[in-house]
Amino acid sequence: MVNPSTNNEIGITRQSLNVEAATQGNLNSILKMTAVASIAAGIQFGWALQLSLLTPYIQLLGVPHKWAANIWLCGPISGMIVQPLVGYYSDRSTSRFGRRRPFIFFGAIAVAIAIFLIGYAADLGHSLGDDLTKKTRPRAVVIFVLGFWILDVANNMLQGPCRAFIGDLAAGDHRRMRTGNGLFSFFMAVGNILGYAAGSYNKLHEKFPFTQTKACDEFCANLKTCFFFSIFLLVVLSTFALLYVEDIPNTSSKPQSESEPQ
Repeated sequence: MVNPSTNNEIGITRQSLNVEAATQGNLNSILKMTAVASIAAGIQFGWALQLSLLTPYIQLLGVPHKWAANIWLCGPISGMIVQPLVGYYSDRSTSRFGRRRPFIFFGAIAVAIAIFLIGYAADLGHSLGDDLTKKTRPRAVVIFVLGFWILDVANNMLQGPCRAFIGDLAAGDHRRMRTGNGLFSFFMAVGNILGYAAGSYNKLHEKFPFTQTKACDEFCANLKTCFFFSIFLLVVLSTFALLYVEDIPNTSSKPQSESEPQ
């Protein structure tokens, strides 16, 4: 005959193990969501630099203020077009690397290319024939605008999959989803603070004297240096998240919510 106290002990032990496993699962999920959400700090660092430094920079290249405002149309236009498209195709992606990671990877590379074009627009324009004695440097302006639009498209290409990745990690748990959204907002704030702080400090270029050239004055060199930090931060955070967090591939061309349960 089985002792009732033994059954109770077994039940308590199983319950304790279940609670421990659930706690460990929640902690693991939160750590992964934190890694993905931290990418927002790198994205917002670049956004803050855009807002604080790029309008004066484009005017330095000779673009009138009224035309500079038109360049900023890229932000809302790319957000309106790029994010829905990226979301649609990432939901249906059957890549062996997962649904979100390829978009985050290529988005980070595109950001790095765009920031290089923006930072070196004056130097590249001068090497292509811009006359530094003239107010307007047309070649530098073209390079800058190209980099600016690529940057906005790439930022939107990053942001959507990062949010969707957090949703995937939450796995339908509303509490985890709220935690993930809170983490994403927190890192956005961190990125904004760091970006505006870097943009307001005009001595950063002194640490990297090679950034100041004949075509690139102190303001331009400082902008270039700030964007170097932006690339570094985004690449480090994105690389860590992509290596640490597994993105389970989708075996169907339909979103997982539309696919049959596995």
